Amino acid sequence: MSLLELRPSGLFCPGGDFYIDPWKGVDRAIITHGHADHARVGSKSYLCCNDAVEILHTRLGHQASIQGVAYGETVSFGGVNVTLYPAGHILGSAQIKVESRGYSWVVSGDYKVEPDATCAAFQPVRCNGFVTEATFALPIYRWRPSGEVFAQVNEWWRANAAEKRASVLYAYSLGKAQRLLSGVDADIGPIYTHGSVERLNEVYRRAGVALPKTTYALTADIATYAGSLIVAPPGMNGSSWVRRFGDFSTAIASGWMQVRGHRRRRAVDRGFTLSDHADWPGLLSAIRETGAETIWVTHGSIDPLVRWLNENGWDAKGLDTQFTSDEADQNETSETEQVPE
Repeated sequence: MSLLELRPSGLFCPGGDFYIDPWKGVDRAIITHGHADHARVGSKSYLCCNDAVEILHTRLGHQASIQGVAYGETVSFGGVNVTLYPAGHILGSAQIKVESRGYSWVVSGDYKVEPDATCAAFQPVRCNGFVTEATFALPIYRWRPSGEVFAQVNEWWRANAAEKRASVLYAYSLGKAQRLLSGVDADIGPIYTHGSVERLNEVYRRAGVALPKTTYALTADIATYAGSLIVAPPGMNGSSWVRRFGDFSTAIASGWMQVRGHRRRRAVDRGFTLSDHADWPGLLSAIRETGAETIWVTHGSIDPLVRWLNENGWDAKGLDTQFTSDEADQNETSETEQVPE
């Protein structure tokens, strides 16, 4: 028995007449989190976690009809119960549990199992069927504790600051940038941000997330940035925007840095392996803890995970969706930035 089916507009629940993270406009959309491949414009109404409401408004516009619910709160549509649980991916990210007549499915969206200071920790949810991502679904992806990665970032920044060089750290504007900021040592020097990062920093602060002081990188005075940390989206690498910082070193934080060659292709000086997605052991542990018999796998290394699951006792299949597997915040802005309000 399945409560869900894949349609041209996305993952649909016929009994409740709603979609989860649709990629086309629908009447009712339930959203796992605010990244642009999961929260798209065009639907008549949206439901998400309370902490994601402001993020969705920044994505979809303030005219969008968005209802927020608390984690653990249940709402019903056509006799189908819907409950949101923490996914541990970014602020306000949620797993969507769909339940009817004692049978349940959970749609995880994107998730990670390592806790961090900027969002509610992943909560395993028991269910009959589980829809999982597969961004890093290969055994080579095994993350080191984030505290070790923050120490590496601080060491790199401190060494650059000692030489009066700016440190430009590329990280996706929503989620990754705030997670990094929560772990850096603000005593090393001032912290500046690209406008897309700064706007979302303010959203996080209003949600009660503690972040160090950051300043929008507006001035063209090169001397201002000597010894500072500058956090910007990866799309700014090589742009005229970044050249305003004079003498600087560049780095990127991404799960893809686990594999040699990615840093070279990104044309940066350093690569820090930090992901807001589950690694291979994290995916397997999350799947096991659901107790689900049936697993649907979306976006990423779908085939290897489906094969492994079927060989180890699950009923698994891949889904052809329009979610991305590149960790990217697809709403990254251009070089032209306005001062955040």
